[in-house]
Amino acid sequence: MLKTPSRLAIAACFALACVTSPALADGPIADRGEAVEQAHFQKDRETILAMAGDYKVRFDMQESTPWMEGYEPLDRKLSGGYESVRVIEDTGTKIVLQHLLVVGPEGEEFVIKHWRQDWEYEPEKILAYTGPNTWEWKEMPERLRNGRWSQTVYQVDDSPRYAGWGEWQDSQGIRRWRSNWTTRPLARRDAVRNPIYDRYEGINRHQLTPTGWIHWQDNTKMMPDAGAEDGLKPVVQEYVLNTYNAFDGYNTGAADAYWAATKTYWDAVRNKWDEVAEANGGITIEEEAETGTVISGRLLTIGTELQEGKIAEDAAIAEARALIEQATAPGAARSATEPAGQSDY
Repeated sequence: MLKTPSRLAIAACFALACVTSPALADGPIADRGEAVEQAHFQKDRETILAMAGDYKVRFDMQESTPWMEGYEPLDRKLSGGYESVRVIEDTGTKIVLQHLLVVGPEGEEFVIKHWRQDWEYEPEKILAYTGPNTWEWKEMPERLRNGRWSQTVYQVDDSPRYAGWGEWQDSQGIRRWRSNWTTRPLARRDAVRNPIYDRYEGINRHQLTPTGWIHWQDNTKMMPDAGAEDGLKPVVQEYVLNTYNAFDGYNTGAADAYWAATKTYWDAVRNKWDEVAEANGGITIEEEAETGTVISGRLLTIGTELQEGKIAEDAAIAEARALIEQATAPGAARSATEPAGQSDY
């Protein structure tokens, strides 16, 4: 004879059904044995390294579902360009990919140092965005480190942008990585409009394709709300699909020439940001909508001047280090009430 389920059993089943898939996916990875772990690790490395190359890029951004009554989602925004992605560091457990945009008509190309992504295997901590002008070290729970990689994304001046962690997996014949929920400052496309929201809560996915790879973002745009439990409330959902298709029909040599001329300078810049983050338990720096950090424009200009021979390398490095030191000093950043951002990735 069939028994009628108890209310408690029904409630338990309902609660389980309501658990989101990201939460379930973020549980500990069981020990799979040394041989299996090494095989996964090597495959992960191959996948990350496969994102390096030369690409025609398409950025597709679309606000969709409004979570606030009366909010009208923005029209879809499409843009694109040519981007070279180079491996600038590989220690085995850490891989650094630098993105370089090549713009301008044929014969008059110039390079814009774009975003950077650092992948680290089983890290103890990540440098996470925690609110306007502020990034703090967050411990990655030890029970969740096994088999996982963090991805930390940096802005064009090598200041931090956001960080998350996740596992590379194979499902439905597709190789993919999905982050935990991450908090991010506004991208330039939003920040310049001075919107009511001031940050994103998002999940990032990276997937290889037959012609390259995609970066897929599922973003909830959030605004301050003193009455909410966590001080924030959702405004609208946004879906971003950045598609990288292998393509060498542009002046890829321009990207390599720029990097050859400036890599020592940018290495010193990265080291200074790292030094500040370790000394201060994170980074606090004022941002602005158009350029990102308040020193971003000058740091990029120094790189261009260095390539053009207008400044000596030691002078460039000294000025950059001084700029970072001054801008991250206690009290240098204003009390932030306005959002900021500076790129569309």
